[in-house]
Amino acid sequence: MTNLNAKAADSPLYYARIAGFGLLLMAILAMFSNFTVLEGLIVADDAATTANNIITNEMLFRSGFLCFVLVLILDVLVTWALYVLLKPVNKNLALLAALFRLVYTAVFGIALQHFLSVLQLLSGAEYLTVFTTEQLHAQVLLLIDAFNNGWLIGLVFFGLHLLVVGYLIIKSRGYLPKLIGIFLVLSAAGYLTDSIAQFLLPNYSDYQTVFLLIVAIPGVVGELSLAFWLLIKGVKVQQRQ
Repeated sequence: MTNLNAKAADSPLYYARIAGFGLLLMAILAMFSNFTVLEGLIVADDAATTANNIITNEMLFRSGFLCFVLVLILDVLVTWALYVLLKPVNKNLALLAALFRLVYTAVFGIALQHFLSVLQLLSGAEYLTVFTTEQLHAQVLLLIDAFNNGWLIGLVFFGLHLLVVGYLIIKSRGYLPKLIGIFLVLSAAGYLTDSIAQFLLPNYSDYQTVFLLIVAIPGVVGELSLAFWLLIKGVKVQQRQ
């Protein structure tokens, strides 16, 4: 029985399932945190409404934070599984892809701690009485902006991760579908273009919808296609062998 378990753990299908399940679960958790929590509670340029939304829906805000923490854990698992899967294509590039994703995960984790500071500011603690209500609300919005800025920097490394992973899939000679690799490269270009635009353009908001489409379309198609392929189809074992 031990030998059978060891063989299963060494199978590329084993790591494909881990990566596929992790990517799919991450997508679900991230969409909940981003669209239900952040988009639902945070009102841009309206600190008072944002603060009141968080106070009124504190458990929802905490749930969003917890889901993001789970995403960080899954990110590490997916990084490990993808490295094992892509190592036969090119070990050094697979390691580079893993490092890019781990840096992204670390930067995102650091940015995420701002949410805990938001909860502290709105906790009503006695030592916070030195601030006016308006000052507390302004600091809440400032911390949320700091989180978004940290996430934006992290997405540069995530884009580089997708670029390398996409290249490895394209060069895998049928080990994984070439079309998925192409979409991942396009997704990487979208993330990098959007990040650079936000860094450089003071009027980025005028073009935000365009850049969102550049990121979203190839990103959703490429990343979800990879997740479902790994989860359902796995990899072509004979190509690896």
